[in-house]
Amino acid sequence: MKTPRIAIVGVGLIGGSLGLAFKAAGLDVTGVDNDRGSLDIAAGRSSIDRGTTDLAAGVAGADVIFLCTPVLQIPAVVAALAPHLKPGAIVTDVGSTKRFLGEKITRLLPPGVHYVGGHPMAGREKSGIAAADVNLFRNKRYIFTPGPATPPEAVAAVAALVRLTGASVTVMDIAHHDDCAAVISHIPHVVAAGLVNLLGRYPGEEENLGALAGGGFCDTTRIASSDADMWADICLTNPAAITGGLEELQALLGDVVAAIRRGDRAAVHAYFSAAKARRDGIIASL
Repeated sequence: MKTPRIAIVGVGLIGGSLGLAFKAAGLDVTGVDNDRGSLDIAAGRSSIDRGTTDLAAGVAGADVIFLCTPVLQIPAVVAALAPHLKPGAIVTDVGSTKRFLGEKITRLLPPGVHYVGGHPMAGREKSGIAAADVNLFRNKRYIFTPGPATPPEAVAAVAALVRLTGASVTVMDIAHHDDCAAVISHIPHVVAAGLVNLLGRYPGEEENLGALAGGGFCDTTRIASSDADMWADICLTNPAAITGGLEELQALLGDVVAAIRRGDRAAVHAYFSAAKARRDGIIASL
C-alpha cells in the first residue's frame, strides 16, 4: 500500500496522538468526531488534515480506518460506516478488550474489507485532543490480535503504519491478550480507583487525608484520573478476566491482612520482598 489515506474516528488522546505521528510521517489524515471543537483543535495542532462530523464522508476513500472511540461505542460506529468503505479497506481499533470487539466487528464488515484488532499499550490519565502527544507510542508495545480470516498482508500494512509512531509491534491470540491486559492494565485501574475511593470511607477526614497525601499516594493512584466512560466499558467487556484477577488479588490481600493481625513479621516481609524482586525484574527488562 503506497501512501495510504488514513481516517481516524475519535480524535481524543489516542486518536489525536496517532494523527500527530502519522502527520509527522507525511501521511494524509482525516479526522472524524461528533465534537466539532475537538476537530478544530486537532486541525490546529496538525493532528489531521481535515475534520468532519459526517462519518460516511470521513471514511469514504480511506485505506485504513482507526477506530478510537470507547469500546462499547465501536460496534455501532462500525455498523454505520461499513456501507461506505471501499473494497480492500482495513479497519482497525485501539480498544483494550479484543474478544468482545473481534466477534462483533468481523460480522459487521462487508466482504473485501478486513479487520485487524489493535491495542496500543500506551496512554495517560488525561483525555481529549488537548492531551495528545506525538511521542505517546514511542518505545511502547502496540498489540495486534488478528483473527483466523485476517489476511497477513492486512496485518503487515497496519503494523507498518504503527511503526511510524515509534511503537514496537506484537501479535497475540485474542484470548491471551485479554487475560494479559486484565492483569497489567485493567485491574490496576480498578485498584487505583479503589484506593482513591477509600478516602470516602473516612467521613470528615477526606479533605485532611488528601492534603497529607504524598508521592506514594499520588504515584499509585495517578491512573485513577483516567476517563470513567472508557474504563466502565473495559470492565463490562472483559468481565471474566478482570473479576478473576480481582478475586486473586483479594486472596493475596487476605493473606497479608491475616499475617499483620497475627503479628507474623516474616510473612509480611516476604509479601513486600517478593513484590520488590518481581517489580525490579520487570523494570530492568523494559
